[in-house]
Amino acid sequence: MSYNRRLTRNGADNGPSATEDSNRIVVLDGGFATQLSCHVDQPVDGDPLWSARFLATHPQAVIDTHLDFLRAGADLIMTNTYQASVGGFMEYLKLTEEESLNLITKAVNMAQIACDKFVTEYPNTNRPRPLIVGSIGPYGASLHDASEYTGSYAKYTSPETMAEWHRPRIEAVLRAGVDVLALETIPCSVEAETLVELLKEYPAAKAWLSFSCRPDGKHISYGEDFQKVARKCYDMNPQQLIAIGANCIAPSSVEGLFRGINKGREHNPVPLIVYPNSGEKYNAQLGWIDRDKCEPVDVYIKTWLDLGISFVGGCCRTYATDVSRIRNEVTKWQIEQAKKTNNKII
Repeated sequence: MSYNRRLTRNGADNGPSATEDSNRIVVLDGGFATQLSCHVDQPVDGDPLWSARFLATHPQAVIDTHLDFLRAGADLIMTNTYQASVGGFMEYLKLTEEESLNLITKAVNMAQIACDKFVTEYPNTNRPRPLIVGSIGPYGASLHDASEYTGSYAKYTSPETMAEWHRPRIEAVLRAGVDVLALETIPCSVEAETLVELLKEYPAAKAWLSFSCRPDGKHISYGEDFQKVARKCYDMNPQQLIAIGANCIAPSSVEGLFRGINKGREHNPVPLIVYPNSGEKYNAQLGWIDRDKCEPVDVYIKTWLDLGISFVGGCCRTYATDVSRIRNEVTKWQIEQAKKTNNKII
């Protein structure tokens, strides 16, 4: 694995010091299924495999989706494996266990092809080669009952069961050569802690951990205090966790979740990540609704960066165009910070 130091900020293990790199921000990609819909004719939402089905049916569309985000300014791309699992592929694609694992491997290969093409297209850019992040969605995503947004399965699913379900997917993307893991949309502390412990089985691996959260700006989906859970998980494995945060939440909920999370931890801050959805709501009959009531994600970027969040991007219903706007806001913020620093020196 080629973990890269440029992903860390504010003293995370193996990363640059806060003084050396306090203004370094990593721009993530956006909603994969959302952007994928620009390249395929059939619906993506509602499928039990979600966008992962298209690994088998439309591999070029998967590659093109990754390229859209890279061209928009993303520093990294996440593999199309959020809802990919051996059991899911065996049930819904009628693959064998070996074929299912191979398809997960191919998802990483598709991301690598996109990165190779991007670098060929822009050989003179000053941007480092984009990183590939292995997306590892929650156990609840395999249940097809939206429980990744409630965490209800925590009541009856043991940590051992969760670990056994996650292990082959994690091993598959690591073997295929991802740079970092994204343990994402985790709704409950028991699964989060299980994943943090499971990560220790792969000591060379690095990961971020992001939660699904309630709209109250205080709690993860299962009702536990976000900041307490986030700090505990980070302290369980700071050597391997490069960031803790939240994804697929409304942008308006972010500030309440993160403000004050590192109070009293100035010498050991939790590195922070957020990649919200557009703020739209999903209706089972109508699909995504209320887009006209949502402010674009980029409107919030400056506030989040001022809070100390150093990884920003988008999740569901955010397109490559949103990533471009996020990149622009990040650049503006970095320029402003550089001016402030220069003024202090003068």
